This record gives sequence, C-alpha cells and structure tokens, in this order.
Amino acid sequence: MSNEKRNQMKKGFGGGRGPMGGPMVGGEKAKDFKGTMKNLLAYLKPFRISILLVVIFAIGSAAFNIVGPTILGDATTEIFDGLVGKISGAEGAGIDFTSIGRLLVFLLCLYVISATFSFVQSFIMSGVSQKVSYNLRKEISHKINRMPLKYFDTKTHGEVLSRVTNDVDTVSQNLNQSMTQVITSITTVIGVLIMMIRISLSMTFVAVLTLPISMISISLVVKKSQRHFKSQQEYLGHVNGHVEEIYSGHNIVKAFNGEEDAINEFNKLNSNLYASAWKSQFLSGMMMPIMTFIGNIGYVMVSIMGGWLAINGRITVGNIQSFIQYVRSFSQPIAQAAQIANLMQSTAAAAERVFEFLDEEEEDQVENSKVSIKGLEGSVSFKNVNFGYNKDKTIINDFTASIKPGQKVAIVGPTGAGKTTIVKLLMRFYDVNSGSILIDGHDIKQFNRTELRDMFGMVLQDTWLFNGPIMENIRYGKLGATDEEVIEAAKAAHVHHFVKTLPDGYNMELNEEASNVSQGQKQLLTIARAILADPKILILDEATSSVDTRTEVLIQKAMDNLMEGRTSFVIAHRLSTIRDADLILVMNNGDIIEQGNHEELLKAKGFYANLYNSQFDKAE
Repeated sequence: MSNEKRNQMKKGFGGGRGPMGGPMVGGEKAKDFKGTMKNLLAYLKPFRISILLVVIFAIGSAAFNIVGPTILGDATTEIFDGLVGKISGAEGAGIDFTSIGRLLVFLLCLYVISATFSFVQSFIMSGVSQKVSYNLRKEISHKINRMPLKYFDTKTHGEVLSRVTNDVDTVSQNLNQSMTQVITSITTVIGVLIMMIRISLSMTFVAVLTLPISMISISLVVKKSQRHFKSQQEYLGHVNGHVEEIYSGHNIVKAFNGEEDAINEFNKLNSNLYASAWKSQFLSGMMMPIMTFIGNIGYVMVSIMGGWLAINGRITVGNIQSFIQYVRSFSQPIAQAAQIANLMQSTAAAAERVFEFLDEEEEDQVENSKVSIKGLEGSVSFKNVNFGYNKDKTIINDFTASIKPGQKVAIVGPTGAGKTTIVKLLMRFYDVNSGSILIDGHDIKQFNRTELRDMFGMVLQDTWLFNGPIMENIRYGKLGATDEEVIEAAKAAHVHHFVKTLPDGYNMELNEEASNVSQGQKQLLTIARAILADPKILILDEATSSVDTRTEVLIQKAMDNLMEGRTSFVIAHRLSTIRDADLILVMNNGDIIEQGNHEELLKAKGFYANLYNSQFDKAE
C-alpha cells in the first residue's frame, strides 16, 4: 500500500456506491430549491467554459435535427409531383431520382453532423457532472474528519453513507441529464415553432391548442407523484441502514438465530419501499402515454386541416408530412419539460442533503496555536470539570485530579460511572461544559486538535484493523516508519513471533473484518501500532477479558513495555491488573469518590475495597 493511499485512509474515505448499490432515484422536493440551486451553480462556476461549449453543441445538434423534416418533405413533394405528373400523362413527367438523391445525401449529412454535435456535448457534460461529483465527495471526505463525534452519535451509518453515495450520485446523474435536456428542449421548441409557422400559421394554431391540455395533465401527475418520490427516498435510507447494520453484525445475527427477525424487518422496510417506489414510478411513467394520447389527437386535427389545405392548393403533401413530424418534435420537449422539472427537484433534494452535511457544525480548530506539543513532559490536570452529553444532564461533576509525567493512572468504577467519558474529554472528542483540562499547564483548548491527538496513543477494547498487510496495519501508527522500525515495535509488543508463523509473515493480508487472526492477536497488533507511534500519553482500554490466559500474559507484558516512561491512563475492568498503578481514580456516577494507590484504597475499606473484593467473591 502506498503512503498516499495510507494518508487517504487516515484523512477519510471517498465515494462509492451505497449498500443498495445504486444512486438515489426520484423527485423528493427540496426545502429551499432556489438556495440549493444557487449553491450548486457555484460548484459549476469553474466549468463555465465547458458548459458554454455544451450549450453551443446542444443548440447545433438540435438545429441540424430541426432542418431534417423540411428536407424530407421536399423529397416527398418531388416523389408526389413526379407520380401525379406521370399518372396525368404530362410530357417529360416522372420522378427526378437525381434530385431526390441529392436531397437524401444532404439530409444524411445533416443527421451525421447533428449526431456528432450530440456526442460531443454529451462527452463534455459527462466530464463536468463527474468532476462536480468528485469535488463533492472530496469535500465530504474532508468534512467527515472535521465533524464532532456527537453528529455520528445521532446518525445511523446508513444515513451518512446515503449522503456520500446515493445523494452525490443523484446530483451527478441528474445534472448530466437535465442540463443537456433543458438546452435541447428549449432549442427544439423555438426552432420547431419557427418551422411550423413558416409552413402554415393556421395549422400551427391548431397544433398549439393541445399544449394547455398537455401542461395541465402533466402538472397533475407530477403533483401526485412528488409525495411518493419523497417517501421512496425516506424508505431507501431505512433499507440502506438496515442492510448495513445487519451485514456488519451478521455473526451475532447467526449466533442468536436472528435471521428470521432480520428478514422480517427487511421485508417490512422493502415492502414500504416497493409500495412508494411503485406508485412514484407508475405515476411518472404515465406522463409519456398521456402526452402520446394528446399528441395523437393533435395529429388527427393537423392531418384533417392539412388535407383540406392541400385540396385547396395552399400547401404541398411534403409540407404536411414535415408539419406532422414537427408536431411530434414539438410535443416531445413539452413532455420532457415535466421530466426535467422532476429531475431538477430530485437534484435539488439530493444536493440539499449534501450541502446540509457540508454545513454541519465542525470541531473548532486552533489553526495558529502558540502552544507546541514539542518538549512537553506529559503532566495532566483536571480542574473542576463538569460535562454532560446533554447540557441539561451532567454526568461528570466537579472532576479534579492531578497526574505527574510518567505516572500510571487507573480509572476504575462500575459501568456508566464515566470512565470512557473522561478519555473522550481528554482527547477533545467532546469539550467540557465548565472547568478545564491542562497538559503541562496548558489548557487543551489552546492546542490544535490534530497536534493534541498526536500526543496520544490509544489501545481500545474494540480493535480496529483495516484490510491490508499486517506490516501496513502496524505502520498506520507512524506512516513514515521503515520496515525495521515496524518489526522492532512488533517485537516490543510480543507480536513478532506469531507473525513469523503466518503464511506470508508481515505481508499477510488481513481481511475486512480482520477475522483471519484471533482477538488476542488483533490486540497485540494494535499495541505494536501504539508503540511505533511513540506517544507522550497513553490511553489503554484494557481488553484481556476475551482472550486466553497465555495471550493475556503476553498482552500485559506488551502493555507494560508500551507504558514504560509514559503518562498512562488505564480503564481497568480487572482490578487485579492495576495493583501497581501509581494512582487509582475510583469513579461512581461521574464523581471521583476515592483516589490513591492500591494499598491505600484497600486500607480505607471503602468503595474500591468492596469493588476489588467482590471480584474474588464472584470467583469463589
């Protein structure tokens, strides 16, 4: 894996297709159509030259196409006049095939030019729409890493993925279709109207009479279909989220025989999606048959009037044929207008969701921080810290503690006491409501978040390894590390021996879930990664409960190597493993109720002593 790819992985993730494998479809209505389209036009501004070329080629394609029926009508008139002359027995009468041949060759050239122009404008517009899509995904990728954790705590993975994949795909595809269709439709309507008036003003008037009927019919259909399109998008998001959730936990689903419940839930969501999608697609599909029916009425009226004008010698047969073709060309863009309106609504709705994501509140950064992490020793102080995930419910109350550089601090307490919350505050995943957290006397808010987190190394209970070689997974702690440095870190973490026994050693590929190594081995790899990072301060969420005794000993030795000479915070689950801690903070309901070392807390015979002894009582 290249350094560039690793950097991309560290910075965020890019686009792709969602769990459903397809783009967002439909016409959900945007809350602020004008504002959203204005934002979208800002993304199109850098491509204005390309868009101008698209306009020119689209107009050219439509214009050359419009002239075609007139030429074909002239050829028909030549054939008709020749046949009539021959039947009437006029001298020298007959079909002039030379003249007709020239007309047909000229017509073929026009259609070839029109097709070439259409191809060029489609090629350019596809490039523009994909570049817009690329830029949106790039911005989303960077945005994700600047957003606070509280956003992701309130959103499902499926919802976030839907914005990155489905919504961006919708913007890209609809933009590509609607932009060219708008230009072509406007050009066609204007050009065809001119050609129709040129042939016969009275027939044009008859043809245009069907226009209000078409517009009213289409507007009624669109109005009905909009709410079903909106429901379709909502249920698509639910299906995406369910599929992602069940797939990521498929082992647990199987272990608890939850397949039937998962299938039933999926069937329920899928049925809702089917019902809304069927109604929206059915109503949307009705537009063309309605337009065809109304168009056919127009053809009948035009044909009757054209025949009457031809009998009176006021129009040629070829002109009637041309006019009928123009009527078809005239009604087609009118039908497309409704579809374009639908596409624009869908584009605006998808773009609005993307822009809402991009406009979300970000973590505040101290870009030009006066405080550098260089030379810091690693002392940590909590001063009267108060915090709650909801401001009206405080879970950390007046937390005060002082940790010297190099000390090993254990944080113990029952579930829900606030142990993990303290760690989140220390790394500024969340900011305190009041009070302060200091590192070497500097408030952590004075640091740039990125630099602050460079000071920390984390080994969590939930291990995270990505799909790739073991060597690259360890190197993730320090992207510029050499192979020798990676191997040294692996040896310090007691991971080198088991890696050498694997088929490809350090080049063995971990699968997506890293399930081709054991839980204990995964934990050792994350410790090796932390050792390679060489942080000033360590946060260890002890994770030995799900491994065998021998692996637990290895992990404990690796942790001891990792903590040597570093300020360490250990969230302890097995109290027997933190007897040698320099300071033990005993938490309950967000408060430090006791602090001291192991012997001092046992002698006090308080909450810690009861908690410690209860583990052995359970064992007995």
